Amino acid sequence: MTKENSKRNKMAATGDDAAAMDSISRAPAAQPAAPTPAAGSSQDGRVTEAVLESPAAVPKRPNSNSDAGVETAEEAVEPADPDINELCTDMFGKMAIFLQGELTGICEDYRLLENMNKLTSLKYMEMKDISVNISRNLQDLNNKYASLQPYLDQINQIEEQVSSLEQAAYKLDAYSKKLEARFKKLEKR
Repeated sequence: MTKENSKRNKMAATGDDAAAMDSISRAPAAQPAAPTPAAGSSQDGRVTEAVLESPAAVPKRPNSNSDAGVETAEEAVEPADPDINELCTDMFGKMAIFLQGELTGICEDYRLLENMNKLTSLKYMEMKDISVNISRNLQDLNNKYASLQPYLDQINQIEEQVSSLEQAAYKLDAYSKKLEARFKKLEKR
């Protein structure tokens, strides 16, 4: 059938047109053999790929329209072009290459993330070692400070004694000045 006839058969027809189309579609030349439902059609009435490739016509679907006066024409099925099979194979090959590229990119991202995690883990281990060393050094400093504490206490006591001696020296100086002033006073008399 030509493309024009296919388009006409796809549209719904009524009255004399429907009867003429019905008689054309039932002609022996148009439908040499009807395929079995198991090999040629699925449960919802669509034609499978095996029937599309065979030159046999598609069986009629039952009329699902509730109007008794309206009949629908069946689709004319032409065998698939060999180009379509080649194009499908080419498309699936290119899709496989595309998906493989996408998955390769994702794998590379995960490898990068894994390397970054390893590097970060190493940096944190270095930081842990540094903090352990700092903690150890701080503990040593605290122990040294604790051992020096008695000496620091002695220094504080000495400082207190020096300040009290200083106060005593100031008092002694003030008293000696008073005594000197008295002695000069007595000497003048």
